[in-house]
Formats: sequence, structure tokens, C-alpha cells
Amino acid sequence: MADGFFGYPFRRLFLSPPAYHEWSGSTALMDWLESPTSHIFKVNVPGFSKENIKVQVGDENILHIKGEGGKEETHEKDTVWHVAERGTRKKGFSREIELPENVKLDQIKAQVENGVLTIVVPKDTNPKQSKVRNINITSKL
Repeated sequence: MADGFFGYPFRRLFLSPPAYHEWSGSTALMDWLESPTSHIFKVNVPGFSKENIKVQVGDENILHIKGEGGKEETHEKDTVWHVAERGTRKKGFSREIELPENVKLDQIKAQVENGVLTIVVPKDTNPKQSKVRNINITSKL
């Protein structure tokens, strides 16, 4: 009965760590889309060039996206801020995303254009071999 309630996709919500993390100070808003052939991530990275952004895949299918040294808007000394929502004063961001198991980690592609980082993670359509292995039981050890 527990498998029915905690089965996929709800198991991840209750029993696993969050699917993605956003660190404090992050200004990188993100969209995660899924097509029949891939997962597509679109991350807002205004002021960051490709040299300032690092995309890596770590242990357990964790996609790491980090930006450092982006351009900071400058203003005159006597400028008064009334609203600051765009995060233009921050110089970095970091995101971690737990990827599904059925992806091709060696074929991930990333591109930055017009302040948007697009990461395409192709799906693996070949069924994975089960990690469950039957153990033969004997009457004596």
C-alpha cells in the first residue's frame, strides 16, 4: 500500500532531497521543460558570458550550474534605489538540479545567448537494466 502512495513520482517529493536547490543570493531564475526527446533548462544569466558560467554533472546525476563575476550595473553615487528586484548588484549564482535517471549524461549541451543559458539533456530511450539482482537461496551455506 505504501508503494502506491509513495511510488513514482511522489517518492521523490517525500523521501528524496529536493529536485533542485537554489542558494541564497541566486538571481538565476530557471524554467525546466520536458520534450519527448530531452529535458531543457533555460536559466536567466544577464550580464554573464560563457567564460563566467560553469556547467557540470556530479555524482548521482546532479547538474551544477554556477556563475561568477557577472557584470554589475554601475550608478552615480547620489543615486537612490527605490526598488531592486532584478538582482543587478549580485555577482554570482549557483543552482543544483537532480536529473532523472533516463538521461544521456555524455551528450549534454549548453549555450548562452542574449542573457539566457539553455541546457539540453537528451533522454536515453534504451531501457536500463534493472539494478535488482536475484540471489539464489540454498538449504545450507
